[in-house]
Amino acid sequence: MQATERIYEYQDWITIIFLACFTLLVLAKLLFPQRFEEFASLLNSGKFIAFKGKENKAFHAFNILLLGIQAIAISLFLHIAYSHFFETSILDFILYIRILTAYLCLILIKAGIEKIIGNIFELDEKIDYYLFQKFSYRNFISLFILAASLFLIYTINPTSLILGTIGILAILANAIGLIIIYKRNQSVLSANWFYFILYLCALEIAPYIILYKLITI
Repeated sequence: MQATERIYEYQDWITIIFLACFTLLVLAKLLFPQRFEEFASLLNSGKFIAFKGKENKAFHAFNILLLGIQAIAISLFLHIAYSHFFETSILDFILYIRILTAYLCLILIKAGIEKIIGNIFELDEKIDYYLFQKFSYRNFISLFILAASLFLIYTINPTSLILGTIGILAILANAIGLIIIYKRNQSVLSANWFYFILYLCALEIAPYIILYKLITI
């Protein structure tokens, strides 16, 4: 009975959100079976990053499908967390669209700026490879966020402890992914460490502060 009550509490639009994510996931598997299989083993093997990354196609159709899942899943979790911690008069669906729009703008603008920087400094291939790695790890993390959101909506009541734990684990996983990426590109970074620090502050930390401000306006 509790699961049924929670479905009504969160309204039918969230069910459609999950269906959209699963549809994108199925499309990714059907259209790119080999890529999907290699992506699924990302934790156990670096084959996906090593081989597919050499193609320098950060915005390959497969990545775009998973990027869509990432945006939808992360925005849904942020919506659940925001609704739990803050009282708002904004309709749930409107709030979700607002978060989704802000998140999409964030990742697209960031990627655009990084591409421009790469073009200016003639580092197009390196930037594409970096974006590919970053998208891959975050897309993978977003699948776990999607699963967690599914349980939070239909199975268990979200509490501050549960939401905080999921959020911290996601942040840690993202940080570990970035560390792996930076270690993989250590030779490039060590020669440009000052610009790397500026990059971290400007494009890896500040945008998420801006995202928070946009959501809480």
